Amino acid sequence: MILYIVILKYMVKNLGNISCEYCKIRPDSIFKSLNRKESGNLDLNKKCSIYNRGQVIFSEGSYPAGLYCINDGKIKLYKTGTEGKEQIVRLHKSGDILGYRALISGKSYSTSATTLEDSRICFIPRDFIFNIIRDNVNFSLSIIKLLTQDLEEAENRLLNLAQKPVRERLAEAILILKETYGTEKGDNSPLNVNLSREDLANIVGTATETVIRLLSDFKSEKLIATKGRKIEILNYNLLLKTSNIAD
Repeated sequence: MILYIVILKYMVKNLGNISCEYCKIRPDSIFKSLNRKESGNLDLNKKCSIYNRGQVIFSEGSYPAGLYCINDGKIKLYKTGTEGKEQIVRLHKSGDILGYRALISGKSYSTSATTLEDSRICFIPRDFIFNIIRDNVNFSLSIIKLLTQDLEEAENRLLNLAQKPVRERLAEAILILKETYGTEKGDNSPLNVNLSREDLANIVGTATETVIRLLSDFKSEKLIATKGRKIEILNYNLLLKTSNIAD
């Protein structure tokens, strides 16, 4: 009986691969540049698995054997400080890929990746990725574009941490969450992501207590409403002004 349960659990976590050619996230993925033959080869080489909420995909300091494509779910990338505190450096959604910088550079992962909710993620081996980079110019250009975007985001983050007060950074973080994950049912509904206050603090780069206090201030100012972990933007324009970023 126990063996049966273990086998059943393994089967659930390793459901059949999704066809790349007909995948719902293909239009938002760098793999959209693959032709039919390349997509078929990708189907033969990849492995798709279910990750539970809070499960680690890869850890800082380990070495990549390929890259990951998010078919469905939400992921946080974070670095861990000397005292064990996380600093979330990027959030990912369906259609995004993970681990490409370390894979291309041949270095270890500079961040860890953990699921924010139950997610389905496909793993593509290293050799297949490098063959596609060699043979498909559009795919190579997509990788280059991702790398340049990463550099720009890193520069903006350093500038914000150095010059922006925490209040502005929190307002900007809420707007980024909306841009990344959208809302549950439309504009007048909560953000479509379930983040703990600690995770939100780790995005902003401050203490959890500070985020809780500032969220209370935002509620008093009618910028947002909260219900549990959920955040709803009530006044987008004023929140944008508070964030001190251009629309």
